[in-house]
Amino acid sequence: MLAASEMDNSRFPPPRIDPLEKAIRKSCTVNAGIDDVWEAWTTQEGVQTFFAPEAGVDFRIGGSYEMYFSPERPRGSRGGEGNRVLSYLPKTMVSFEWNGPPSIPSVRDEKTWVVVQLEPLGRGMTVVKMTHCGWGEGKAWEDLFEYFTKAWDIVLARLQSRFSKGPIDWDAI
Repeated sequence: MLAASEMDNSRFPPPRIDPLEKAIRKSCTVNAGIDDVWEAWTTQEGVQTFFAPEAGVDFRIGGSYEMYFSPERPRGSRGGEGNRVLSYLPKTMVSFEWNGPPSIPSVRDEKTWVVVQLEPLGRGMTVVKMTHCGWGEGKAWEDLFEYFTKAWDIVLARLQSRFSKGPIDWDAI
């Protein structure tokens, strides 16, 4: 195992602002066991039940983690595209790159990262904790931060609904 100081981090740019200083932090409790919640976050079929109507997930380090919120649009404007799995601990944590929405074009191609942590509560319940880091400075970055502060509430509410009522009916949204 490599020590953190021995790892090649050249493909990951340094954070723009201390990631512990500025981050979006969200959490929720899901009415499902950890195995099911893990599958929901880490498989293409799983994310399509709550995160986005279409997705491209190749769950391995460096594999794709793309969410197509508007799959009918041209490539590059469908949603969370070009994102990769950064790390994971099975049934405990997954982290992935994340980019801005097409509606904020000046930071669209900038990468931030999201860490999702799972904690079993027993009785078929799981706590999901999400942290979104890697923010820059300036008006567009503030707009992006505000956008995702609201968007992650929607994603986590849909995750809860997926396990209490069933998969999201994307045609009804």
